[in-house]
Amino acid sequence: MSLQSFFVFLPACFAINMAFGPNNVLSLSNGARGRVRTSVRASFGRLAAFAVMIAIAGLGLGALLLASQTLFTAIKFAGAGYLVWIGVKLLRSGPALLATEPKSVPRTASIARLTKQEFWVAAGNPKAILVFTAFFPQFVGRSAYATSFAILGATFLGLELVAIFIYALLGARLGSMSRGARGFAWFNRISGALMIGFGGMLAFVRRPAA
Repeated sequence: MSLQSFFVFLPACFAINMAFGPNNVLSLSNGARGRVRTSVRASFGRLAAFAVMIAIAGLGLGALLLASQTLFTAIKFAGAGYLVWIGVKLLRSGPALLATEPKSVPRTASIARLTKQEFWVAAGNPKAILVFTAFFPQFVGRSAYATSFAILGATFLGLELVAIFIYALLGARLGSMSRGARGFAWFNRISGALMIGFGGMLAFVRRPAA
């Protein structure tokens, strides 16, 4: 992989990292609790899921996954259902989810729950495998495939962490502007509606033609 290709990859990759999707809504929502640190720590579940997907794509198994209509559909509907479930929980939570939790460092159980949530939202989206399977190979050096794919993967994860931090900060800012039960209730409704919307869109995603 040439240096020129890498510098083309960087902005294109960061645009993907910054795209407004379900995982970034989670970072926004977690950050709105006034806990940027919580949001960033929980996001390591997402990074773990993406690391597994990158490894799958690097080994050439991503194309096989996308080629299976049954497997693609199963992952797609499982992911869509999970997003809708999270969205409904947010809609029904009222202001309590964001407004009443203490601002101190959260309990380990809470971090574990949010980390699992991040992991399953990322893992349940077959579009991520498509990104790694179709996007990365355009920049991979054929003479050093494994090394260049690893560099691209590490770069993606690093930029994803930057995007997570930005969304967490934005969420914290929005949270500070929405103090009070009423403001937090509206924030939950918007976040929940977005999650349900993303779930609906994911359910209609079609497997790429072979």
